Amino acid sequence: MYKDTNCGEPREATVGSQVTVAGWVHRRRDHGNLIFIDLRDRSGLLQVVFNPEYGEKAHDLAGSLRSEWVVQITGKVVSRLPGAENPDLPTGMVELSATDLVVLNRSLTPPFEIVDDSEVDANTRLKYRFIDLRRPRMQEILKLRHKVTHIMWDYLTEKEFTQVETPILIKSTPEGARDYVVPSRVHPGDFYALPQSPQQLKQLLMVSGVERYFQIARCFRDEDLRADRQPEHTQLDFEMSFVHQDDVMAVVEELYMKIANETRPDAKIPATFPRLTYAEAMERFGSDKPDLRFGMELTTITETAASSDARVFQAVASSGGSIRGFVATGCGNYGRRQTDNLTEFAKSSGAQGLVFIALDESAPSIDALEEDHIKSPLKKFLSLDVIKKIATEMGAEPGDLMLIVAGTEKLANTVLSNLRGEMAKRLDLADPNEFSFVWVYDFPLFEWEEELNKFEPAHHVFSSPKAEHMDYLESDPGKVIGTLWDLVCNGSEMGSGSIRIHDKDLQTRLFNIIGYTEDQINDRFGQLLTAFTYGAPPHGGMGLGLDRLVAILAGESAIREVIAFPKTQSAYDPLFEAPSPIEDQQLEELHVRIVMPKT
Repeated sequence: MYKDTNCGEPREATVGSQVTVAGWVHRRRDHGNLIFIDLRDRSGLLQVVFNPEYGEKAHDLAGSLRSEWVVQITGKVVSRLPGAENPDLPTGMVELSATDLVVLNRSLTPPFEIVDDSEVDANTRLKYRFIDLRRPRMQEILKLRHKVTHIMWDYLTEKEFTQVETPILIKSTPEGARDYVVPSRVHPGDFYALPQSPQQLKQLLMVSGVERYFQIARCFRDEDLRADRQPEHTQLDFEMSFVHQDDVMAVVEELYMKIANETRPDAKIPATFPRLTYAEAMERFGSDKPDLRFGMELTTITETAASSDARVFQAVASSGGSIRGFVATGCGNYGRRQTDNLTEFAKSSGAQGLVFIALDESAPSIDALEEDHIKSPLKKFLSLDVIKKIATEMGAEPGDLMLIVAGTEKLANTVLSNLRGEMAKRLDLADPNEFSFVWVYDFPLFEWEEELNKFEPAHHVFSSPKAEHMDYLESDPGKVIGTLWDLVCNGSEMGSGSIRIHDKDLQTRLFNIIGYTEDQINDRFGQLLTAFTYGAPPHGGMGLGLDRLVAILAGESAIREVIAFPKTQSAYDPLFEAPSPIEDQQLEELHVRIVMPKT
């Protein structure tokens, strides 16, 4: 080994010991006759002092050191001089008095400083990701990700799960997003696809008698990116035979409590994860991914608002729409600029506008409200009695701001959910040390897609309908509730699960409802349906996003921060400059011809 001690290890207890360390030059400082450097490795920083009295050759060479040179240093651990200690550094009470120095490799000047608070363009960071990953923050995230996966492996192994690797090259069976496809050289004109998830494969493993399977699975989706999406992502994928919904939830709940407690002991975690039906989540929060760290729950005021002289409310109510809102506590003093800003935010989420009613804090109570206590763009169309009734229904008090949206129920929910999250940011309501896990269950099995003019699966087509809703499958698919659920934390979906269909005839009925032809069913799912005829057990499981979990534990909003080598928002890799053209010879071998789109 080039070192016998890590940079982050020396302490007062090791003063007087002779050690050899190796790492990167973080900083160099010349103080006359003395040269100081901070040496960095994965364990931390260590101050090294070069004094010509203890190593003249090493001191002379130290004068040429530059940032990010790789060096090996031997010396004695000594106490820092009084007043020179650094209590913010674990090794800050000691330093290494160098006697020998070996330069192992030199470095060009890095494109940015290797510090956590450096402001660097995202593309530059990704182009030089091998340098970006040297930052202490990124090293800690990599360690955190490793620890999370280690806990998953140990926990599931103790629960008698078997880790099974499933193929990366499979058949194209679209599951809601575009597939990444791979041309076959051996079978000209045919293609493999990269799996969007191991869904059919893990169900086949249940038929195979594995009973308890798991995998840290790589998944691929060719879809537009955002902060919590990447072309390739990693998920904890597991499946269990002979289980009900509660059995699957119990495994995840215990595992995630263990992960949170062992990686973030400072975090606040619910003793048991609360549960909300999909209908309740939409009614209270306007979202199936509610953040429960703060209130501002939604209230429907359609009937009361429509009884006013406001034509916008009357029109929405008469067309079957919804008028909903929530209360921003203590924001009744918002000025024109602030309310205009909120209106623009609501419009960016699809609203035609935003109605606000601000209540002055000088009013003694809601019942005692007077005209001069109220600010609203619709004030002249809303009687005092209507405003009092709306305030009472929404639970507002003097000094509060009521934010109201009118439109279709879907639109009102979307806008208010986004606005609720925005207000929480502005008011600093969400505790970053709180992990508010919640189960959302009883989702509709199907969603009506207007553009396609047909029903589509709400999650995926392999989820089992509730037994009491079987009769609605063909007659009224929109009524059918599935035995499927999501795990949500702090407003982010952590993963989805369901009790799967294990009966060929029932699975075929679902395929028919979403419009698959017999040929499509046999071509895409024939292997699964055949397996179901050979004694398939009841089974269920989940796919849980590893990237999102680590991001939440690390306090990051974008999952690219917790992936070693991610892509940009345009699915581009600046480090390898991929995707990129391939040679004509390769195209010929694959029997592929490129036809560029017309500009």
